[in-house]
Formats: sequence, structure tokens, C-alpha cells
Amino acid sequence: MSWIQKLYETYNNCKDSVGYSTDENKRPLLPICHMTAQAHIEIIIDQDGNFLDAHVVTDKNDATTIIPCTENSGGKAGIKPEGHPLCEKLQYIAGDFVKYGGSVTVGFAKDPEEPYRNYIKTLTGWCKSEFAHPKVVAVLKYVKKKKVIRDLVKRQKLFVGNDGKLLAKRDRKKEKSAPDIFEVIGLQKDAFVRWKVEVSGALETKVWKDKTLWEKWMQYYFSTKKKEPLCFTTGKDDFLTIQHPKYIRAKGDGAKLISSNDTSGFTFRGRFRTAEQACGVSYEVSQKAHNALIWLISRQGKVFWAKGNGGRKEPGLTVVAWATSGKTIPKPTDDSLSFLGFDELPDDEPLMVSTAQDIAIKFKNRMLGYASELGNTDNIVVMGLDSASKGRLAITYYREDLTGSDFLKRIESWHKTCEWIHDYRYKDIQDKETGKNKRFFQPFIGAPAPIDIAEAVYGKKADDKLKKTTVARLLPCIVDGQQIPRDLVESAVRRACNRIAMEEWEWNKTLSIACSLYKKYHTKEEYIMDCVDQERKTRDYLYGRLLAIADRLEGLALYKAKEKRDTNAARYMQLFAEHPHKTWRQIELSLSPYKARLGGAHFYISLIDEVMCKFAPEEFNSDKPLSGEFLLGYHCQRAELWKKGKDEEPEETLNEE
Repeated sequence: MSWIQKLYETYNNCKDSVGYSTDENKRPLLPICHMTAQAHIEIIIDQDGNFLDAHVVTDKNDATTIIPCTENSGGKAGIKPEGHPLCEKLQYIAGDFVKYGGSVTVGFAKDPEEPYRNYIKTLTGWCKSEFAHPKVVAVLKYVKKKKVIRDLVKRQKLFVGNDGKLLAKRDRKKEKSAPDIFEVIGLQKDAFVRWKVEVSGALETKVWKDKTLWEKWMQYYFSTKKKEPLCFTTGKDDFLTIQHPKYIRAKGDGAKLISSNDTSGFTFRGRFRTAEQACGVSYEVSQKAHNALIWLISRQGKVFWAKGNGGRKEPGLTVVAWATSGKTIPKPTDDSLSFLGFDELPDDEPLMVSTAQDIAIKFKNRMLGYASELGNTDNIVVMGLDSASKGRLAITYYREDLTGSDFLKRIESWHKTCEWIHDYRYKDIQDKETGKNKRFFQPFIGAPAPIDIAEAVYGKKADDKLKKTTVARLLPCIVDGQQIPRDLVESAVRRACNRIAMEEWEWNKTLSIACSLYKKYHTKEEYIMDCVDQERKTRDYLYGRLLAIADRLEGLALYKAKEKRDTNAARYMQLFAEHPHKTWRQIELSLSPYKARLGGAHFYISLIDEVMCKFAPEEFNSDKPLSGEFLLGYHCQRAELWKKGKDEEPEETLNEE
């Protein structure tokens, strides 16, 4: 259970961040005894409990509301779910809910007034305690009048039919009026209400943003509980809990890390009589640890979504790394370009115009910045989460014995040893003048992201479960410095050789990633990636260069003839990898007409001769299969020929470009 301890420490170190995030897309760090809910209606009252106005909350970002909750209401379940203490659905807060035809949850069918009575009872207990808050007192005064539905209907925030009952759906005859409530929720009876209380002298009228109200609820709630032995995390007697938060990876995610409701199944297996004997965690510790984890995942984690039943996207493998001090650290699931903030660039901001080499320099400077901020003693935790079912969440990867310097060294080592030149990353930038989007590609030198590696190894259309399994296998390679699995390298190389089976963009991406993986697997070799290594005379590397030259020569000739088809080098690439000597003879003989189209193509002929002279005779004549090294030679030679075509190539070829 050390992960709870680390998250508990993180929450205490980051308690100044409790509250709403400045980024609307990020989930907030919640105060304990609180949760978030999506509000649909906002009711405004004065300090004496008089109704003033109401609004329908149409902005989805603004609808996220921090509300007080209890242990049971936070994990609502069963046919008689416990209501929240302050902000809730209409069946709990409206004394006239049944009068206007509202239907309560099935468990309350025999006594429809029960939800309302329970709500009043909870509010009354709070207001009579020493921890009462004037805004809560005002809400209690108002709801006791039993006219919530009446006031909302009067202000046309809710709608009734001719029978005086709440409409189940939009009245098509009144389509022009377009009731706002039906824009935010399907059934009016399920609308969630939050409060604004105008109290004299108060700067904040919104109860969901009033930190003094948060504190008063926490104090009151803990005053109603008795301490029990023993919290396994703090080692102290405290109020224990068996209800732990859900919605960890994303909103709507029902899987829990700690669950003990399966008393009739195989949870205890005869070793314990009660859930408390198996795991004693205090409510405060559970709240702080889970709230910190939710906040960290939203802020700096990576959730890999997968298709569930019915084709809906569901959260799958989730990876999050953090410093218990709360300082910012790099994500182990990022590629080198995302490491520099490429993904956070706004759509109307121009792309970084740096060269690939400049990005590598920026990467190094960014690492130095992290190192100076973190120091050597900061404790780093890396956690991987995944679920086998909708209700159970498991920790599939966990490391906590890392200092800040160790973590940064391993991240830098991964990006350095797995680096290659990539050009598949792009961003759609909006033109400020025309308003249209233009796609710009950003080349970079660095390591690919684990998810991109998974797609290069198994294809973009591979099963989501296979992709997340691959990411999970790569995580120890990044964080622990383990050797990359050989089967992933070989699979990526095989797919890169099968060029005609993929579209051009996908093949280019697979090619560069295959080069990265091969270079990573053979770390003892020193491969040059930004130009051809003229000193390297290995058989596989030279054969790769020959294939790139033939591909370029024929490609230029086809361009001159305005023919759009694959070159022979592309078509025979897979066969070439298996039988290079035999296949090269076929490719070389097929080049004759294309040489003629280019006026002899003397530049390319001399380049082929230059490479051929580097072979040892017995190696050139060997027809054994090529290793992935030939892809490195191919990629480097192709890149150099493209560069020469733009800058240095003889006039006879440059004109053809």
C-alpha cells in the first residue's frame, strides 16, 4: 500500500493547488469530503432564503461543480442512493417534486418524500452545529418552503404540460422557444442543482467556489464520525472507510483501486471476516490519495483509450509519473517533440521553425532545466493502471525508488539511445487571414512515443489491447533502462520492409521508427543518422544505400514522365531484404531505361559504383537475409539524396526536380 502513502504525501505537499484549475480541460485537485458533478440548473437566493432568479448552465466547462459529499454519497450505488449534503438532483432538494409529477429512484417508490426528508435532515444537522455556514443556512431556509419546482417553472427553467406535470421530453409545438434545459439534459427530473447565495459582505456568492464553505463541511463531517483503530497509512486511530472514490482515470470511469463490496464472493477467501480487517484506510487518507491521483492523471498522465462494448471509447492503460514534492517532471510516454510542448501549441500559433538538430539542442536544455528544478533528492513515482473489468482497477506497473536525478538520467538515456530523424508529427495550424487549416509537418531528432512504436510494430489498425500491452512492455525500458524486447524490433523491421502494403505516410513513419528501435537494440554500435556514414562498410548498411540510390534514380525518371507508380526498389523491397544479391541484380538491370531518361544519370551511376567498391567480394555475393541495419543505410542515403537534390545535385538532375 506504499502507493497510498506517496499520494498522501503528494496531496499534502500540493494543498495550495486545491480548487479549480486555470485549465478548463484539467480536473481540479479536490478538497477532501468533496467531489465534482455536472450542474444543469443554478438557483440564486438571498441570505434569508428568498428566491431571486435561476439559470440553466449551458457551458459544459462551467458546469463542473465542486460539491460537498459524504462517504456513501460519493460512491452512489444501490436502489436507494444517499444524497449529497448541499447540491443535488431535484428529487432530493425539491419538496414539491412529487407534486409536479417527478418520479423518484425505484428504492424510494413506496415513500417518495424520503429523499427530501433525508436532505433536510443532513442540512439541519450541519446548520445546528458549530460549523454552520450562512450560505448553507440560507439554502435550508429556502428548500423548507417546498417551492423549488414552482419557482423554476415560473421562471421557465423547467416546463410542465397541460396536466401540470413535468414534461418528459421537449414539446415539439413549442420548438421555437427551444427550452434550454432540454439542451443540457434529456429528462428534466434528473436536473442537478447548484446554489448562489447573495450574502451581505461576501465576495463570493457561488457556494461551489467558497473555500470557507468547503472547510466548514470538512470540519462538520469529521465531527460526526468516531475514530477507529487503525489506519495502515498513518499508523494512527482515525475514521476508517470502506467506500473509496471512483472516476480515477476519467469522468465516468467506474473502476476502483480499492473495493470491498464483494462479501459473498472470493474477496476475503476465509482469511478475514470483514473488509476493515483486510485493509484499514482512513477516510482522510483515501480521499487525499485518490484526489491526488485523479489530479495527477489529468495534469500529467497519459490515458490510452480503447474500444469497449458497443464501440464506445473507454479508458484503458493509464501511465502517470510525478514528484511527491509537486514539481513538474517529464512524461515517460512522450516522444521528444512532445517533451518540448509541441502538443500544447494553440491551433492559431505558428509551428516551431527549428531544424531537427535545433530541436535536439532544445531537448538537452529542457533536461537541464528539469534537473536544476528537481535536484537529486526529490522522490519520483511512476505508476501504470489498467482494468480487467469495469469495476476493478489494478496497478500494473509501479516504481517509487527513484530520485529526481536517476529518473531524468533514464529518461534522457531513452531519448538519446532511441533517437532517429522523424518527420511524421504534424499540426493543423489555422491561417489567421483565410481562417482555413493548413497541415504542417515538424521533423525532429529523438525517440518516438511508445504508442507510435506500438503502431509501427503492429499497424495503426491493430487491436487497442495489443497496443496497450506493447506500451506496458516498453515502460520498463524507459523507466528502468531494460533492453527493448527483440520481437518488437524484428516486427517493426519486417513491416518497414513490406513497403507496398502501406500508404506512403504510414510506411515513412514505420521506417523511421524501425530505425530507432534497431539503433536502440544495438546500443554498442554508433550509427550516424543525419548523414551517410562513409566509414561504415558493413554488408547490410551498404546494401541499404544501394537500394536508396536505385529508388531515387527511378523515382526521378518517373516524375519526369509524369507517371505515378511505385518504383521497382519499392516493389521488391521485401524480397530484397530476404535475398539481397539476387534481387539487386534484377533492380539494377531494370534501371537502364530510367538512366536514359535522365540523360545518363551519371551522378547516380558513379554513386552506385562508389558504394559497390566498399563491399568485400564474398559479402556482396552472399544472399543471406539482411538485418535491420540495411534500413538505416537506406534511410540515411535517401535523406542525403533529397538534400543534394535541393542544394548540391548536378544541374541535369536538379532541373528534373
